Formats: sequence, structure tokens, C-alpha cells
Amino acid sequence: MFRFPRCLLMVLRTLVLTLGLGSAVLAHAGVVVIAHPNVRKLDLQTVQRIYTGRVIEVDGVPVVPLHAPAGHALRQRFLADYLQQTEDGYTAYWTVRRYVGKGVPPREVWPLPDLLLAVANIPGAIAYVDEADVPAGAHIVLRR
Repeated sequence: MFRFPRCLLMVLRTLVLTLGLGSAVLAHAGVVVIAHPNVRKLDLQTVQRIYTGRVIEVDGVPVVPLHAPAGHALRQRFLADYLQQTEDGYTAYWTVRRYVGKGVPPREVWPLPDLLLAVANIPGAIAYVDEADVPAGAHIVLRR
């Protein structure tokens, strides 16, 4: 399978976004889960359990899941690809869970530079980013 060089993808992405065609053309880009270096590689089920509040630590390391804001296209892709949920379904899930005293939803951190900074500096932090936005040296814990 042919893959474009990363620099060409960034140029194309900028051009597409500038022309206002971003959502139609870039919808195929993957979502990658990254984490603080003290979090080991994860499987899909563990990521699902972290973002639904059923797992709060991995191998003795407390995890701190971080989200893009509600309604953001990246969050919607993450919810669909990793949790098989819609924004409304996920919000309803956390509304019930919070009501019965089973925790609070993951903290929202945005813009992207703030999210990347939080992942790098908060032990146990876990987040998701667009595959094209993964910084060099990022600790990728799950890629689908």
C-alpha cells in the first residue's frame, strides 16, 4: 500500500483546510491514542474501559483520560471508532453514571497544543489525536 510522506500530507491538509474542504477529505484520517510515557501499550478493551470510567489505573498507574470538547469532529471520530457510541449516547451514559455516584467523565482539554502538553506532563494522562497530529516522540499506546 502506498503511503504519502508525512510532509506532503501536512501540506495537503493545510491546503484542504484553507479551501474549506477539510471534513469531506480528511474524514478517513485515523485516530491514535497517546499517553504519558509511564502508561504501557493498551488494547482496545482497556481504552474503552478507561473512557467509560470502569478502569482508573493500569498496572498500578492511575490513568487520567482527556477528551476533546463535546461536538468536536475528533471526539466524534474517537467515540465512533473506539467506543462505538455517538456523542448523545456517551453524554447520556455519563449523566447516569455521575447521578449514581460512579465517577465523572474525562476532563476536556483543548486546543491541541494544550492537550499534548497535558499528556507529556501529567503522569498517567491518556488522550487521542488525529494520526496526522501525532508529534515526534509521542508515546502511542493504541493505533487502530
